[in-house]
Amino acid sequence: MTNEASGTGDMEIELKLVIDPADGAALARSPVLAGITPDDGAQSTTYFDTPDGALRDKGLSLRVRRIGERYIQTIKAAGTSGAGIFARDEWEHDVAGPAPDLGGSSPLGAMVDEAVLARIAPVFSVTVRRRAWQVVTDDAEIELVLDEGTVTAAGRQAPVAEIEAELKGGAPAALFALARRLGTEVPLRLGVLTKAERGYRLSDGKLGAPVKAAPLSIDPAADVAAAVAAIVGGCLRQFRLNEDVLRTRDDLTALHQTRVALRRLRAALSLFKQVLNDDCFATFTAGLRELARALGEARDLDVVIDGLGTQAPDSLTAARDRAYAAARAALDDQNTRDLMIALVEWVTLGDWRLRPAHDEAVSQPAAEFAAATMTTLRRRLKKRGKHLAALDDEARHEVRKLAKKARYATEFFAPLVTGKKAVRRHKKFRKKLAALQAHLGALNDLAVAPGLLERFGLADHPVDAEARERLLRKAAKAHKALMKTKRFWSAGA
Repeated sequence: MTNEASGTGDMEIELKLVIDPADGAALARSPVLAGITPDDGAQSTTYFDTPDGALRDKGLSLRVRRIGERYIQTIKAAGTSGAGIFARDEWEHDVAGPAPDLGGSSPLGAMVDEAVLARIAPVFSVTVRRRAWQVVTDDAEIELVLDEGTVTAAGRQAPVAEIEAELKGGAPAALFALARRLGTEVPLRLGVLTKAERGYRLSDGKLGAPVKAAPLSIDPAADVAAAVAAIVGGCLRQFRLNEDVLRTRDDLTALHQTRVALRRLRAALSLFKQVLNDDCFATFTAGLRELARALGEARDLDVVIDGLGTQAPDSLTAARDRAYAAARAALDDQNTRDLMIALVEWVTLGDWRLRPAHDEAVSQPAAEFAAATMTTLRRRLKKRGKHLAALDDEARHEVRKLAKKARYATEFFAPLVTGKKAVRRHKKFRKKLAALQAHLGALNDLAVAPGLLERFGLADHPVDAEARERLLRKAAKAHKALMKTKRFWSAGA
């Protein structure tokens, strides 16, 4: 959907998916597209920004695309996006040549100052073969676009192989129905990067590198439904970016961050269970738990091998190689691909949101929900962490899981924290909570190690009792410090 540079953008709603570069021909042969003649042509697109990325920092992208002898300028503003579904304001119009039009008629002038406009220059380019099918179903009209080509930035190149299913008319559920049909023939995964993001990452040398969870963007006045969509979308984005790394190589950091993304996602579903608990809830939580379990063996072996250092035997290294192969197989399984796409559909269009049993819970201000949730988590953490050093391994593990859940909640709800006092308290609370989680995590690694070592005939490697006692003292001290920390969710403005 386009607008003739009027200063008000049309809203574009699309489902973005990615395929392996070798699968484009198979997609084009799909029976779903049989009898539909696609538009087929080459496109060359140049993206513009300042050297320091001023447009990117404002959530804007500026491009000029050449199609034949025609040059089309497009400006996109950040909207709701995270994983799969993208909804953005867009302004598009023809320009005279390959340079962008930054004159008085451009809406960009109202978004950035003249000093920024004066420094805009080419940053990267994307060249693709684009095939577009107009798919008409009983419920909707969808433009299905397959782009195959390369992105070029800073002397580097990377492949592009992605699908955009844009809703032209009808119900958004039709986008997911089409994805399910195509996914039975060609492996499809959620797309979480726009071409602009892909180009920027390539330019920065970060495309294909493991990533940590990125800060979320949630309006402090948002309701619970909007907060859930943003939080789950952020978790899925972290998962997909690290999954892509792990599928190409054994990478300890990528494995860790993939598992972190799954833990954050499971924590999010648990935190919002009273809102999300419809007929699909149990299916998604079970699927995520099973996937996390499939990745756990490789991570456990990484921890043990790291602890043993040069004393780690070849049998452990071989076991780790097998565990990584099993982890990749789990990620490549169609059930995993389908699970992630179905999660986006559920969060966007699920009964919990469109036909809630308790509408007041879904429409409740997210900040109120966050305050009540943090109060409950703190109370439980205080009770279970009492006499922490005297707890057995199993009870302490339960405290660790609760601390982790509280930390993720603290991160999820960060955008809802307003006012200088609350922000200061949030920062301190998060720091104290992270310290407690770190000590409890190290203790858990010590508790798990003997069982793993025994499996490989290495039971003669004793646990460092002194290190364990030191960690117990540190964990107990960290718990007391956290309980003394003021609550950020009741600080006021």
